[in-house]
Amino acid sequence: MVARAVRVGVDTGGTYTDFVTVDGRIVKVLSDRADPARSVRAGIDAMGGASSLAHGTTVATNALLERRGGRTALVTTRGFVDVVEIGRQDRPSLYDPFVDRPIPLVARADRYDVGGRLDATGREVEALDLASVPALDPEYEAVAVCFLHADLDSTHERSVGDELRAQGFDVTLSSEISPEFREFERTATTVVNAYLLAPCRRYLEALTDLAAEVSVLTSAGGLVPLADATSRPAALLLSGPAGGVAAGAAAAVAAGFADAVTFDMGGTSTDVCLVIGGRPAPASQRDVAGFPIRLPSLDVHTIGAGGGSIAQIDAGGALVVGPQSAGADPGPACYGRGGTFATVTDADLVAGRIAASAEFPGLGALDVEAARHALAAAGVEADGVLAVVDEAMVQAVRSVTVARGVDPRGLALVAFGGAGPLHACAVAESLGMAAVVVPPRAGVLSAVGILSAARQVDLVRSWPPGADPSGIEDGLVDLAVIASREVGGGATVDVAVDCRYVGQSHEITVPDTADFEAEHQRRNGYARPDALVEVVALRASARLRPEVDIDELDHVTDRQGAVGPCVVSEVDCTVWVAPGWRADVHESGSWILTRVER
Repeated sequence: MVARAVRVGVDTGGTYTDFVTVDGRIVKVLSDRADPARSVRAGIDAMGGASSLAHGTTVATNALLERRGGRTALVTTRGFVDVVEIGRQDRPSLYDPFVDRPIPLVARADRYDVGGRLDATGREVEALDLASVPALDPEYEAVAVCFLHADLDSTHERSVGDELRAQGFDVTLSSEISPEFREFERTATTVVNAYLLAPCRRYLEALTDLAAEVSVLTSAGGLVPLADATSRPAALLLSGPAGGVAAGAAAAVAAGFADAVTFDMGGTSTDVCLVIGGRPAPASQRDVAGFPIRLPSLDVHTIGAGGGSIAQIDAGGALVVGPQSAGADPGPACYGRGGTFATVTDADLVAGRIAASAEFPGLGALDVEAARHALAAAGVEADGVLAVVDEAMVQAVRSVTVARGVDPRGLALVAFGGAGPLHACAVAESLGMAAVVVPPRAGVLSAVGILSAARQVDLVRSWPPGADPSGIEDGLVDLAVIASREVGGGATVDVAVDCRYVGQSHEITVPDTADFEAEHQRRNGYARPDALVEVVALRASARLRPEVDIDELDHVTDRQGAVGPCVVSEVDCTVWVAPGWRADVHESGSWILTRVER
């Protein structure tokens, strides 16, 4: 295959894998869950090849959710082999006595300890005993190494890592993947990264011949070279959603809304993220499949509800929607691929939110009668299904706004993904939000965001307890220099600090310690001006100018205004303009949906 001189953005979703080019060409291929690389290859072939590929992938997430990682060993400080099982004292569900924590990824027999110890300031109190490093079973596919306080001094950890690499193992060191305090979270992150090495390497290496350059989007919304992504798969757990958040934030700003919530509803899940001042909210830790992942990311909140989510009556007689999904194969009943479950897409079609004559990419015309039959067989009605799923979306948006001290009534809802524009009016109406923004190429916006993402390096370092605070500024400068060097020079660098009141157990990330009081007030409803504030970590994020500017992409030019109720179909998504709403075309190319004054 002779590659055209074109850069392609690729987003792998639960139902479709989306492809976008700078000149606005779109390809949608049904996702192959058994072999996602096959879908990527098919789309690139349909594009006529690519010179460079920017990719957002769900492979790491699916491998963790489905427990398809490699056999992993854990090597840690003597006496700490059970940290991954003990965890924290908080319960996953406070009032459910039957709920269980996730089974550790490393069995008890696969955990090993080594002599040697540091104290909480990073000072050695027991010399490293290299003789106690185990000779491991060669059947292990990876080894996670996490030593007590290695975030402050990695000497012990690196020495053990060298020994294990000499044995021929793939090794993940906590001081390299997550050099932050809190032993459980650091150990869990290190184990997850090691566990995902084998499946992610197999997938990513299968893409190397598709383009001369392949880069992958991280959970923090920046691109990294393929080699970096292969060695740090835990940084890819929110890969695809991060691209949509970045593009959604840019679309909101272009439409005149610096404060917004991005609303990405696809086939299997929905992702929402708060945007303030044009910037998506960051997070230093996320839980994925019940495991804390202590790596920089965008603060995306995900729920298991999408167009393919299955609607059914539960044992108590209540209508529930999701988290089970019909996926792409066989998919919703209306796809005509043998699916029999009633889904949200079937309900949208029967309720008239999707035109009866609509054709989906790769599927052709939808089967309305099959959708009606599936709903009837499940004992549910279309309006009921939509009411339940819309309320789930409302609660998701509330979790990133009201729960964090932000009034949603002053925000726009940026709707995208294949199903987002179908449900946005209902969500915005319920929350009294200012407007709905439907960007150009809304159905493939995550791929657009990946295509226009920048090369990025995110670094974090623990700040030792009791250290002289006058050294914080110099520490940030040093970290910024390292981040800029790693990203390639000529980067824009942002720095931040993790702060908390002395004695608190949770910290807040702010650009400067001077911002801590106001941010604590906004998030928690109070501040303590007379209390001491301590810094626990330093952060730096370096970004190069994107290779593709999102404002330079060719977009839809034939949009026209509309007054609800009406259905507007585009090649990549369907927009439902609800009764009492109107859609106007903004100069940026986005539709802006607002309530009609009565």
